[in-house]
Amino acid sequence: MTEQNFIPKPYGKHIESGVVAWESPSNIALIKYWGKKKDQIPENPSISFTLNSCKTITKVSFFKKNDVVNFEFDVFLDGKKKVDFKPKIQTFFERVEDYLPFLRNYKFKIETENTFPHSSGIASSASGMSALALCLMSIERDLLTPLEVTDEYFNQKASFLARLGSGSACRSIEGDIIVWGETKQIEGSSDLFGIKYPYKVHDNFKDYQDTILLVDKGEKQVSSTVGHNLMHNHPYAKNRFQQAHENFEKLKPILESGDLKAFIALVESEALTLHAMMMTSMPYFILMKPKTLEIINKIWKFRQDTGSNISFTLDAGANVHVLYPKNESFEVLEFIKNELVVYCQNGHYICDQIGMGAKKIN
Repeated sequence: MTEQNFIPKPYGKHIESGVVAWESPSNIALIKYWGKKKDQIPENPSISFTLNSCKTITKVSFFKKNDVVNFEFDVFLDGKKKVDFKPKIQTFFERVEDYLPFLRNYKFKIETENTFPHSSGIASSASGMSALALCLMSIERDLLTPLEVTDEYFNQKASFLARLGSGSACRSIEGDIIVWGETKQIEGSSDLFGIKYPYKVHDNFKDYQDTILLVDKGEKQVSSTVGHNLMHNHPYAKNRFQQAHENFEKLKPILESGDLKAFIALVESEALTLHAMMMTSMPYFILMKPKTLEIINKIWKFRQDTGSNISFTLDAGANVHVLYPKNESFEVLEFIKNELVVYCQNGHYICDQIGMGAKKIN
């Protein structure tokens, strides 16, 4: 599969206007990717749980226009026009135009909303860009004959397009466990799009829970884009990329056997390695907050005292994703309410779990 596979044949249908809508979830990486090559290609493979409740709902209205010189679109977040979002969408349209040649033929109204705080490290770009990519794919599907767009092709191309908007967005199209990045450990894996994890997964990881502790709901001081770029010439980058490949080799038997202790060790190590890369780049930066560290230490103590299979992971931000099997939900949620909520901004946290991917809204 190459990029050429996603260039469509001439459109056989004519549409004057329409409306499409999708909801697409965020995802949380277990093996992280940090650092990318040209055209949003990852330096190392990653694997993620697709979330269920943390999602972006996007509606795209489109209207035929005569002028095909420029892209025309307006972006609204929670009903308010967001001019500052336009440069990112402009860049996205420029990147995907060869694969969606109808983009200059229409004016678009993009209306979007999140079920979680924007730009706070819960991968709003992943859910947002995947939802937009799915809306654009729905438009293209209507412009082509039905046999030209199978469900498999639709999902692959939506993931491919989403990646060009935000790398991790390619992992939000489907669920429940998604791999992105070519690795010999996973048959069918690709740098171009995410794929469903193709091997056996133990029941221990079915309905896995993720309670997100909102330590800081503000915008990150350093964007993920800037952070990825700092991996160029990073003194530890080569070793980190090799480590990610080695961790894939370790994760396969863990997912098959249901070994929760080994899962915890690998996932927490990956989270801390991600932030270690940030702290050792030049310039260096820290996205964790003091309360992030307090929560981690509390989780470690609770696990030691109770034997719980609670663990944590982090995205590129201060918030903590508390991971645990569903059968431990009562004990873990009591622990969160009694000991961890105090570290959350305004006491806010989100109870989520593994989900099965994006859904079209009729």
